[in-house]
Amino acid sequence: MVSEVLFFKSLVLFFFRLFLKHFRTNPKGGIQRNLSHAHSLSQSKVQRFPSLARRSDLADHTLIFSVEGTLLKSSSLFPYFMLVAFEAGCLFRALVLLVLYPFVHFVGYEMGLNIMVMVCFFGIRTESFRAGTAVLPKFFLEDVGSESFEVLRRGGKAVGVTDLPLPMVESFLKDYLDIEHVVGRDLKVYRGYFLGLMEEKKKIVLDDTMDDHQTNIGITNSFKKSLDHPLFSHCKEIYLATEADRRSWHALPRGRYPKPLIFHDGRLAFRPTPTATLAMFIWVPFGIILAIFRSLVALFLPYSIVTPIVAFTGLRLRVTNSPPKPDLSKPKGLLYACNHRTLMDPLCFSFGLKKPVTAVTYSLSRVSELLSPIKTVRLTRDRDQDAKMMEQLLNQGDIIVCPEGTTCREPYLLRFSPLFSQLNHDIVPVAMDTRASMFYGTTASGFKCLDPLFFLMNPYPSYAIKLLDKVSTSATFGQESSRFDVANLVQSELGKALGFECTRLTRKDKYLILAGNEGIVKKRR
Repeated sequence: MVSEVLFFKSLVLFFFRLFLKHFRTNPKGGIQRNLSHAHSLSQSKVQRFPSLARRSDLADHTLIFSVEGTLLKSSSLFPYFMLVAFEAGCLFRALVLLVLYPFVHFVGYEMGLNIMVMVCFFGIRTESFRAGTAVLPKFFLEDVGSESFEVLRRGGKAVGVTDLPLPMVESFLKDYLDIEHVVGRDLKVYRGYFLGLMEEKKKIVLDDTMDDHQTNIGITNSFKKSLDHPLFSHCKEIYLATEADRRSWHALPRGRYPKPLIFHDGRLAFRPTPTATLAMFIWVPFGIILAIFRSLVALFLPYSIVTPIVAFTGLRLRVTNSPPKPDLSKPKGLLYACNHRTLMDPLCFSFGLKKPVTAVTYSLSRVSELLSPIKTVRLTRDRDQDAKMMEQLLNQGDIIVCPEGTTCREPYLLRFSPLFSQLNHDIVPVAMDTRASMFYGTTASGFKCLDPLFFLMNPYPSYAIKLLDKVSTSATFGQESSRFDVANLVQSELGKALGFECTRLTRKDKYLILAGNEGIVKKRR
């Protein structure tokens, strides 16, 4: 409560100072600056963007482009700041940004930008801010225009000029689009916390390539806006991408990303435009009630009636194929191996088959273990000890394991741990896929105990479960490399069934990228 009051007081003080600065600004200085840049740009040749797309000599030029004006299809920056407010901040901060949106839209671009920066970043710890690397790249990539990106790919060097704070956009441009240089403003920091203020625009030092006026081409959405940035004054040619041009662009297909987007974090599964965000805030109270109701149904009602009741509430559960008949000559239960989409994979599988199974997990919060309607057993990550424990569980009945060891939202499969495959037993691969329209039911840096709640808060969540043919380990069991061969075979079969790409990435890779740790909580002694 204290932090919210401090945030509100600081926001009021910021608005007061911002208005004073706005009305005290000497317009003459701004005019003189624009005139000096206009004198340089007056010698530039201004053309429309479509003519640039038809050129074949771009490899000999440096392309200086406006990130918001020419790379992205959307002209609104609100969704990206809402993602920062919600994911890096809290629900209260996101609500404040939504309430202020009409005012932000009214006061103009520069002041509105400063207001959104203050609301989203004030008081956020610099060490804990990972939205720029773990959350925003997904939404930026989905907003990239295919036509503009292809032009940049054909250029000799690309220099992105952005109005957004560098912590928001720098990782997306450099890590995912291979943009060599990004020019923008950083955020002011005090004792490890963002102050919610951007640094003043610094003088740009040009290298030898950019000093050559013949090699520089500017791409922007407004000639007037290019006057405000001295970098465009070094361009011999200026190309304008109008709003009509950007509306006609197509979204960049996933297969053409320079670097595949495999991992991303955050709770929001939709693009938080003002209208969509308002709908989310209206839905949240009903969503919480609905999630609690769905949970109570799963906890206390028999398997035979759970599925139709939750289907009535909007949760869709579809099972393809039936489990194989048990081999009476082998008293052991069946071993199911599935890919990992959410923490509810074993639970939904159990309800889909209408019978209990034991879930063997690598990590699970204590709250989830206590509330789980099915039996859960935690692995110790000691191969020999875990193998003996799984062998004992198989003697008691069917078990299901997720060999990836962690969830993956995108259409990729992480490397399968060979632990499950070293048991001399038939394995039934289970292909899992899920859809969420509002909230993701997974997190790498948040509270994992809330993952099931967020998934059940979706208006129409869905689960698709497909049982594949058994994979027998008896033919290769006993060979040194057999357990790896079987694990890779199961991964390959699941990838084919789902249309997902198999990777060699692991749980450790995911958490190092998204959370900056190895995803293992050390026990207190």
